[in-house]
Amino acid sequence: MATQIVVPTLGESVTEATVAKWFKSVGDAIAADEPLLELETDKVTLEVNAPANGTLQEIVAPEGADVEVGALLGSIAEGDAPPAPKAAKEKPAAKAEPETKAEPAPAPKPAPAPAPSVAELNGVAGNGPAAPLSPAVRKLVEENGLDPASIPASGKDGRLTKGDVLAYLETKPAAPAAQPAPQPAPAAPAPAAVPAPAAAETPWSGGGATFPPRPEGPREERVKMTRLRKKIAEHLKNSQNTAATLTTYNEADMSAVMALRGQFKDAFEKKHGIRLGFMSFFVKACVTALREFPVVNASIEEDEIVYKNHYDIGVAVGLKEGLVVPVVRDADALSFAAVEGTIGELAKRARDGALTMEELQGGTFTISNAGVYGSLNSMPILNLPQSAVLGMHKIQQRPVVLDDGSIAARPMMYLALSYDHRLIDGRQAVSFLVRVKDCIEDPTRIMLDV
Repeated sequence: MATQIVVPTLGESVTEATVAKWFKSVGDAIAADEPLLELETDKVTLEVNAPANGTLQEIVAPEGADVEVGALLGSIAEGDAPPAPKAAKEKPAAKAEPETKAEPAPAPKPAPAPAPSVAELNGVAGNGPAAPLSPAVRKLVEENGLDPASIPASGKDGRLTKGDVLAYLETKPAAPAAQPAPQPAPAAPAPAAVPAPAAAETPWSGGGATFPPRPEGPREERVKMTRLRKKIAEHLKNSQNTAATLTTYNEADMSAVMALRGQFKDAFEKKHGIRLGFMSFFVKACVTALREFPVVNASIEEDEIVYKNHYDIGVAVGLKEGLVVPVVRDADALSFAAVEGTIGELAKRARDGALTMEELQGGTFTISNAGVYGSLNSMPILNLPQSAVLGMHKIQQRPVVLDDGSIAARPMMYLALSYDHRLIDGRQAVSFLVRVKDCIEDPTRIMLDV
């Protein structure tokens, strides 16, 4: 009896996904609830588990296929037969010995095994059709005597990149040591010295110096956008087309927050088991300001304004695949330690690809910290249907004129509030940002709610 593998319900408003990766091949033994494949949706990546014991009988939707909820992915032949095929495969090997030496003729079948390794110079094993290597990657692999299948690939569809090979060489110092002979072989590029004379003729040389030769490989490469990247592009463009976005700027002196962290960070970490960061201060400062300016926490739905009496703060997390915004629920009711712990857990789950749909939906206001990447200032884009987003930036020492007229170097951070001008007036937006600034420059305001 065959059991069908179908696309499960993916979450609110999500009806389609892409098959990112199959963990099993046709004929593999499968245990119930064992992960079979990975689906990539607009918001999260999730695993589909086996509905029954048996053998993977058929794969209907290969890697890269777009599938809808309820669509057939494959089928499982139920039963405990899977171990038998393994025994069957071993018996032919055993029978190969009794047969006359005419039977060792199959022994050449190991000889074709090297053939795949040659083929692997043009692709990576384990990805179905071999993923082709670029000339630069192939050269590195050949010069260092590497097996492409043993190198973790980070490119699209399991494609091996030059960075993957270089990273593998750095983390495997023993391998280069074990292959000193190939090292001289790269030395053979001594002909590379030949470009030196040519350099005298190139217009890009000067003072005897030349630019390095252009790396080998195609001048252009087309890679299909992931479902997450397509959704991000669509969402952000929709935000620009829909909202009347305006941004107001201010700056905050971070001296008080930094002093408070310096004084209590060790005791805080010892008691709560988590570091005291800047984000909890900004979450609490925003909640304080949102209470005073409820329109910033509201949204537009058709011809109505929906005022939210809860404070679910989205915190942007940058991943290699794109940006996700998990939500800290009821941030007003959480302590500093609970806010830090929740953000840390959500960020970890985001990096592990373990976020659920519920953890990404329903935010009322978003905070984005571009400062972790070194940005001094920027204009964040609204995360619709929310009406405002706060941008944090890099802390930098700048000269500041103090109240007494003196000038001092202070750790300053530019703040940016982008808002939907259809709903929020300039006065409200500017006043909101000033309130956030005041709470950051004097954190006791957050503690005392003044």
